[in-house]
Amino acid sequence: MENQQIPETTIAQHDVIYRGKVVDLFVDTVRLPSGRDVIREVVHHPGGVVALPLLDDGRLLLIRQFRYPLQKYILEFPAGKLDSGQSPLDTMRRELEEETGCQAEILRYEFSFHTSPGFCDEIIHFFFASGLTHTAQRLEEGEHITLERYTLAECLQMIQTGEIADGKTILALLWYQNRICCEGSAHISRSKEGNDS
Repeated sequence: MENQQIPETTIAQHDVIYRGKVVDLFVDTVRLPSGRDVIREVVHHPGGVVALPLLDDGRLLLIRQFRYPLQKYILEFPAGKLDSGQSPLDTMRRELEEETGCQAEILRYEFSFHTSPGFCDEIIHFFFASGLTHTAQRLEEGEHITLERYTLAECLQMIQTGEIADGKTILALLWYQNRICCEGSAHISRSKEGNDS
């Protein structure tokens, strides 16, 4: 319900614990309608983008990237953090070329989603990419990425085995599976570039 009254609006104290390159951490003391104070720990994130790139042969283009917090490489779709002043569409176009070395004829916004609303305000904007042409990867220093190509069936199987465990990638794959079932892959790939988020 969009018109529900917000129950936690009175902030008795706001403490900034950390400001970083990617995230900020703050702790709020919030006064409830009952008068009781509670602590809310919030990670602020500028938001991000992710794309599902469809190759001309029907396979999907994924990246295998080293993720420091996990201390291992994981399989995922190309993604990136929003930069100040750049739209989600422009950010996705840039990240797609940097990470995969591909430009998309069609780069269509589909939906946005919250990643961890219990403690973080990050929102990710999801795009569908097709009509790919190869240019060259432009990886930043500290990015460790290789490209891999799989069918949808192979990707769904890798979800079951745990080979694909990245949340945004799983969501994108299930969206694509649903769209194919409802509309067919040819219709999806023919649709033109949609609205920016």
